[in-house]
Amino acid sequence: MESTVVLHELPPVFNEQSRVLFLGTIPSPKSREKGFYYAHPQNRFWPVLAAVFGEEIPQTTEERRAFALSHGIALWDVLASCTIRGADDQSIKDPVPNDLSMILTHANIRAIFTTGKKAAALYKKYCLPQTKREAIELPSTSPANCRYYTFDRLFEAYNSAIKATGIL
Repeated sequence: MESTVVLHELPPVFNEQSRVLFLGTIPSPKSREKGFYYAHPQNRFWPVLAAVFGEEIPQTTEERRAFALSHGIALWDVLASCTIRGADDQSIKDPVPNDLSMILTHANIRAIFTTGKKAAALYKKYCLPQTKREAIELPSTSPANCRYYTFDRLFEAYNSAIKATGIL
């Protein structure tokens, strides 16, 4: 598979009631195709959050947006653009960060979570100097991470991190 330049075209999801910000690296090909975050059918982000909040798994873009906003969750990505091979975060080159101030100045964000090691590393390198706010690294919910993180381990990591923010 060849590397391509990807421009982040999904708008951030947030409102004034957002209290936690989840940041991935950049939308996967499936998320770009579907027009929303964590849209790959095997990505476990939405099932994990549904379990954390004790609700049904949101299925549609509208349900996912409503779910996030109703629970004080903001969604975006660390990168505005990069060169990447498919959805392989390890292949990222030429990263350009998003300006997170758009969210951080309009919402009282209590915690920033990165979903995966690459998102955490990119946040630390490119965003932390501007935000001056540490991010908490959570495991990736990607289907590529299934052999390392079972659903139960993901649930435990996300549940304890979200509970620590006080929004549950």
